Amino acid sequence: MMISLNEISERAKLKENENYRFRTYLKMHADPLKLDEQFRELHEELFATYDCSQCRNCCKMYCGSIPQEDIEKVAGQLSISGEDFINRYLEYDPAEGAYKTKHCPCDFLKEDGDCVLGECKPENCRNYPYTDQPDRMGSLLSIIESAAICPVVYEILERLKEDYHFKKRERIYPNDPCPCGSGLKYKKCCGRER
Repeated sequence: MMISLNEISERAKLKENENYRFRTYLKMHADPLKLDEQFRELHEELFATYDCSQCRNCCKMYCGSIPQEDIEKVAGQLSISGEDFINRYLEYDPAEGAYKTKHCPCDFLKEDGDCVLGECKPENCRNYPYTDQPDRMGSLLSIIESAAICPVVYEILERLKEDYHFKKRERIYPNDPCPCGSGLKYKKCCGRER
């Protein structure tokens, strides 16, 4: 069962260090082409049954990027001029060389979770969370970031951990046996305060 929207941010934060360790593990052990295939298969399987319009965290937490060449087309969808569209909704991001939406949540997000822009929705919005795109090995950091926003990405990471038999570190409690093998309780051995 997919993680709920009210839990995703907190649970992803709790798993953040584990996810960074998993990223390192994948960089050292995974074949990049096989990893792309695994991401694509999980993406297709999970998005086949997930209704994004019931979530839209991506539209609520990210600003969309609109390339210069798409501005007139998108403005036409709204029946306004390109200049008017820029003034009302966009600001230029010199680092990306593109315009970004000014507001979060996105001004184009309708109450029912649909997008006002319809078929003119920017490519970066249509493709989010990019888990079916090539070179996932090179974008693992953004995937970890997206796991706090998108329930499907969170689930993909958890399934990949299972597929790779990634060992998750369990918390060691003071009365547990010490992992060093001494036979002492953790609090009396490696975990004692010095």
